[in-house]
Amino acid sequence: MGSGQVTSTSELFDFQGKHVTVAGLGVSGVPAAKVLHARGAVVTVVNDGDDARAREQAAELEALGVTVRLGDGATLPEGTELIVTAPGWKPDKPLFLAAREAGVPVWGDVELAWRLRGPGAAPWLAVTGTNGKTTTVRMLASILTAAGLRTAAVGNIGVSLLDAVLGEERYDVLAVELSSYQLHWAPSLRAHSGAVLNLAPDHLDWHGSMEAYARDKGRIYEGNQVACVYNVADKATEDLVREADVEEGCRAVGFTLGTPGPSQLGVVEGILVDRAFVENRRENAQELAEVTDVNPPAPHNIANALAAAALARAFGVPARAVRDGLRAFRPDAHRIAHVADIDGVAYVDDSKATNTHATEASLAAYESIVWIAGGLAKGATFDELVAKSAPRLRGVVLIGADRALIRDALARHAPEVPVVDLDRTDTGAMLQAVTEAKRLARRGDTVLLAPACASMDMFTNYNQRGDAFAAAVRELGA
Repeated sequence: MGSGQVTSTSELFDFQGKHVTVAGLGVSGVPAAKVLHARGAVVTVVNDGDDARAREQAAELEALGVTVRLGDGATLPEGTELIVTAPGWKPDKPLFLAAREAGVPVWGDVELAWRLRGPGAAPWLAVTGTNGKTTTVRMLASILTAAGLRTAAVGNIGVSLLDAVLGEERYDVLAVELSSYQLHWAPSLRAHSGAVLNLAPDHLDWHGSMEAYARDKGRIYEGNQVACVYNVADKATEDLVREADVEEGCRAVGFTLGTPGPSQLGVVEGILVDRAFVENRRENAQELAEVTDVNPPAPHNIANALAAAALARAFGVPARAVRDGLRAFRPDAHRIAHVADIDGVAYVDDSKATNTHATEASLAAYESIVWIAGGLAKGATFDELVAKSAPRLRGVVLIGADRALIRDALARHAPEVPVVDLDRTDTGAMLQAVTEAKRLARRGDTVLLAPACASMDMFTNYNQRGDAFAAAVRELGA
């Protein structure tokens, strides 16, 4: 790890009279426009779309005196001194190319929130990674709460960082989920401690390459004060720590599902242990919790718990609070959620497994599986996933637009596994998929919805897909 002096608070920015362009309406754009306007900025919002929702949001902002340009997100408004963008806007958009030529800085909503923190603001414990971010951040918040700290799970989790930073509630510390998009647009963010859980190809159409994606994830370590938490099993995360410029004394702390070495957290005989935040870590270890305190105790979820524990321990949280926080934690819906047992077969909803990396972790949690998969592949390939998981597969039921990609990978790497290919996208498709899975399953098997694909070809989102699965399971059980 490099070392360089960074300040824990960013340079304060005076918005009075500044011409600021907000790129995109939506979840982050509207609050950003309101905050900037309230601080005396001359705000113009540009938005690609011009639909009913956009017009409704535009009317709300125009009533405050904000200028809104719908249907034109490409042109840089004259006089712009700063752009604040929605995180999902791609860096190669014409608006940003024009900004670069004009020397205009571009911030995301996370950068704006970071800049607007007041004196004595709560430090951030920040989490990113391809998979497991939301679960880890919510575990972390549960641990911090168990330690008696005022905290909130915020950021990409759906709770606006601007609201957390500018609201009336005073926090001791924030548990912050950050996406690669948000990190790309947050150049001055300096967390107390940060974690990269894992790295796998995702959003490459946005970032342009795996290297650029990893680089943006690695920004979470810049300027860390106490700990850069990495995944021992994922060397790429440790490489990002080595490249980071951190404050003097900041340490690299690994987490592993195996026996931990010094400066690591890991698992010994069913116990989560800490060999990083203890005296004489070469010889001592602190018991934190039992594996059975983690809900559910699937391997990748234990890894999430260890990462959350590492960040909490970096903040000085006692061991008992780690155990109590993990016991109190309840996972969100559609994340390895046990729906029912029917005739000795378990039915599990992991609709949130929308990419191959998440699905590989999900499949690794069970011994014998009838796998329901498919949807929108988002450019993914499935050979590695199928080859690794083939020994666990009793059968496969395929749904969705890009199911042929998975079917072809199965033909190459698991030709003996029976496959049912459902060529339908109507509302009854999920019930048929679950019915076919029930036919393939044997007592002791798990029917697992872990699609490895996005849901928007058949459903509004992964939540609706998971709900449809659970409803179909209940109908079969009845």
